[in-house]
Amino acid sequence: MSSTPSASTSPPAPRLPLAGVLRVGRPSDIWFKPALSVVAAITPPTLTLLALGRLDLAMYAMAGSLYAHNRPYAARAGVLGWVVLGMLGGLAVALVTASLTDSAAVLVTVGALLAAAQKVLCDATRVGPPGNVVLTFVSSASLFAPQTLDQVPGHLALAAATGAWAWLVCMAPALVRPHGPERRATATALTAAAAYADTGGTGEGHAPARAAGYAAVHAAWQSLLATRARSRTRRSLERLVVRAEVALAAPAQAEAERLRAWARALRGTGPVPQACLPSAAADELLGVDAARSLWTRLGPLTPLAARTALGCALAGYASLALGIGRPYWALVTAASLYQANIALTWSRAVQRVVGNVVGVLVFAAVAPLAHLGQAALVLCCLAFSFGAELLISRNYWLGSVCVTPMALLITEFAGYRATGELVTERVADTVVGALVGFAAAVAVTNRRAGDRVERALTAADRAREHAARLLAEPGPDPAALEAARRGLAVALADLRATADAAAGEWWQRALPQERVVLTEQSGHRTLAATARRQGLLPDQGTATETEDARP
Repeated sequence: MSSTPSASTSPPAPRLPLAGVLRVGRPSDIWFKPALSVVAAITPPTLTLLALGRLDLAMYAMAGSLYAHNRPYAARAGVLGWVVLGMLGGLAVALVTASLTDSAAVLVTVGALLAAAQKVLCDATRVGPPGNVVLTFVSSASLFAPQTLDQVPGHLALAAATGAWAWLVCMAPALVRPHGPERRATATALTAAAAYADTGGTGEGHAPARAAGYAAVHAAWQSLLATRARSRTRRSLERLVVRAEVALAAPAQAEAERLRAWARALRGTGPVPQACLPSAAADELLGVDAARSLWTRLGPLTPLAARTALGCALAGYASLALGIGRPYWALVTAASLYQANIALTWSRAVQRVVGNVVGVLVFAAVAPLAHLGQAALVLCCLAFSFGAELLISRNYWLGSVCVTPMALLITEFAGYRATGELVTERVADTVVGALVGFAAAVAVTNRRAGDRVERALTAADRAREHAARLLAEPGPDPAALEAARRGLAVALADLRATADAAAGEWWQRALPQERVVLTEQSGHRTLAATARRQGLLPDQGTATETEDARP
């Protein structure tokens, strides 16, 4: 093991700033895909119900949400299938419970437990945005909808049919651009590597740029390894990701423009650029699949599950105590807050409150138009669903500005309500849910954050020492050296993510900050030495770097 000193510092309570929380970022590269997809998924079933005069059932028809736009299509098919099944499972529990009891306290309790289960499953499977929030909204709203047991099969059938339609909508782009997700992920990795190469590995901003680069490369490998099918296109993309890794191991400003040119070509529709690698290194890519188990990380599920269950339950109970008519709004608000640590949870709470308050003002302005008729109501809802997907990638609060009026309009599918009453209830539930939910996050401490940092440090040390031992051999096996390099890169990326998450937690023991920094430095030197031994970098300074890489 490494003899690096493990100086520890007690992390101060994370600062809870307002500056920067509401800053608007750049839109997602594929903002138009989820925005158009959600409209395409909900328009046909909603208009059909409108024509049949059963718009009151539209809540079930809009439950087939859209996920996994970053997954290769072969993997996306399975993920979407599980999402639909998960949605139906939560909906079934909610509908049966609603048909068996009128006790609001029992309904809130069941909703909180469902929210915790949905949070755990979505985090464990890394299903991606919108995560558990949409599933929680569907199940929680259904808990408070009038229901009888004989209606449950029909409502589930409607939700299943619209879920199947949403599946088809999400899979349709594969007919036009079958490797689109993998190309985008690889382009993002190349762009991030180019940003780090611009720093030359020095300067004030090089460490964040390097961490962002390894995170992007990590995501690119996840995308490429999501399916076992190996094609000529995938092999070409793998070589490009290796070039991004090489640029991170030994940044050179001269390489940055070439990486960006490859990224621009991948975002188009032309052929995949061909990156030259030594023949041995190209052959070693065949062994990348062996590292798939390294990509699976469950994360801090137990504290998050406890926070979600407690926060959602208390938020719902508080809403009931205040006499607000829809306690599930407070429950869903609390469920939407919980992120990897307290600092991020605070940011999400601020974004949620601001977005919802602005959103109810937008609803108040649009309500007279929406109340002109049911067709106008549906069209307004579709417009807000498009706007939500358009804006949410720029900042969560911007997306909430559209999600809030859309949710309020959905409640009016079964009958119009006084606008002032809806606005008052929504604002009250938002504030209650945010305050109680954040208080639960503070109360449920995440003492395991320090343990995960220690485990990540141990894994990084072992990965570095394994790579260093191979470098010390006169003729290491090329496949073993490639596996060691990839394993070390994954361990370093996981260490940085784990340390960042732990730094945003409260009430934990001292963290070994100095050891984290020194482990990262020695690990990156070993990565550079390994890349040189493989012939992926110019053969200069090899002896010195190999010596530095030894334990």
